[in-house]
Amino acid sequence: MKKYSYLFLLFLLTVSTASYSQSRKFVSQFSHFQGYFNPALTGYEGSVVRGFVRNQWGGIEGAPKTYFLSADIDFGELAGEEDPALLGKNALSVNLLQDNFGAFRENELMVNYAARVRISQSHNLRLGTGVSYQSIRLDGNALTTEEANDPTIGQYLGTFSNLNVIDFNIGMALTHANYYLSYGIHRANGGKFQRGDEFMEGYPAEHMVQAGFRQAVSENLAFTGNAFYRTRKNLPDIMELNLKLLMMDRFWIGLGHRFDYATNVQAGILTGKLRIGYVYEFPMVGSYLLPGGIHEFTVALNLFRFNERQNKDEVIMW
Repeated sequence: MKKYSYLFLLFLLTVSTASYSQSRKFVSQFSHFQGYFNPALTGYEGSVVRGFVRNQWGGIEGAPKTYFLSADIDFGELAGEEDPALLGKNALSVNLLQDNFGAFRENELMVNYAARVRISQSHNLRLGTGVSYQSIRLDGNALTTEEANDPTIGQYLGTFSNLNVIDFNIGMALTHANYYLSYGIHRANGGKFQRGDEFMEGYPAEHMVQAGFRQAVSENLAFTGNAFYRTRKNLPDIMELNLKLLMMDRFWIGLGHRFDYATNVQAGILTGKLRIGYVYEFPMVGSYLLPGGIHEFTVALNLFRFNERQNKDEVIMW
């Protein structure tokens, strides 16, 4: 166990380079959490409460565990608009995330706001902004030998330290009932507003592009495809794809791939206002990831509408 724990932490050091607390938040079902990555997509699926639990390399000490909960409110839906996705103008969301990895525990509170302008009979231009507050805790008792010898964080060996970061996110998106294209930036200020112990230098902005397409093939079959590209200083660029088949509007199966890193299989069910999904992700041979699977559970609850088509061409999930 200690051997695997050491290997995992060595991998963590490799991918975080300049700052040990800069972990990326991976979500295999990223298409179900668009608004977290880009505030412009807040409320794109209406008023929804959703969350996920992601457990990487279970049983290995210090392995990443992520917990997420959010609530989106579409004011057009709240006001009873006939077609709130197209005619509504504003949406708001609150997002809570906890990420545990190695000696670090990060808690994040993010509040997003999106406004949209109808630019054609079926298209909206969405603009969004958000404010995030991150509290990062370093357990100096859990540092590896390499971390303890690092001049930046080694001084906190044997103690508990805290760092608070305030930053903002921005984004824009072109949306349609069946497709979208978006661009967003997390931590646009580079994490310069910090308070507390200085065990990391800045928090580089991350640029993200998301796109998706969905189409009903028949009354009992539909498909969705989504792509996600991310780039950030000191970390490799990441490209992800996933494809899902939705059958009888009640269950789906899918495949996903994070280039050079991992592949996943997906399954889920829809019933009433509830959507539940499961992902099993396994690393690619030759990647730096440890052997063993990653489990991810997702859940989403529609506050006002049911998981039912309003017309034969509608697709009820991404």
